[in-house]
This record gives sequence, structure tokens and C-alpha cells, in this order.
Amino acid sequence: MPSSVISRFDYDADHTALDVTFVSGHRYRYYQVPPLLAERFRRAASKGQFFNLRIRDRFDYRELIGGRRDN
Repeated sequence: MPSSVISRFDYDADHTALDVTFVSGHRYRYYQVPPLLAERFRRAASKGQFFNLRIRDRFDYRELIGGRRDN
């Protein structure tokens, strides 16, 4: 998943939550992300561009602090 902005992401289908880790090290959880959109994000050639157009500023989110995955 090469991206100059996003280093990794994980999708929790049970909670429709998308966790995105940026190359800066900041991690965010986006809520109520539909499964189809998460799949399209996974398949996108440009993760950063897709994120900016389809996810950023469209879903509630919060920053995740530390190494623990909050639910």
C-alpha cells in the first residue's frame, strides 16, 4: 500500500470504524464508514487522494493516542 501520506489503515466492519495512520504517526478513527467505501479505499490507487475526497471531513472522527486500539 504505497502512499506518501498514509502509512496504514484498518477497517472494523462490526463497528464500521476506519483507523488511519498517517506517515506523521498520527492515528485517527473515523466512525460509520460504510463497508463499500472502506473497500473502495483499500483498492484505490492513490490512498491519499481517495481519503481527501471521500473520507476526510465527511465522517466523525477522533485521534487515537498510544498503541492501544480503542473500541
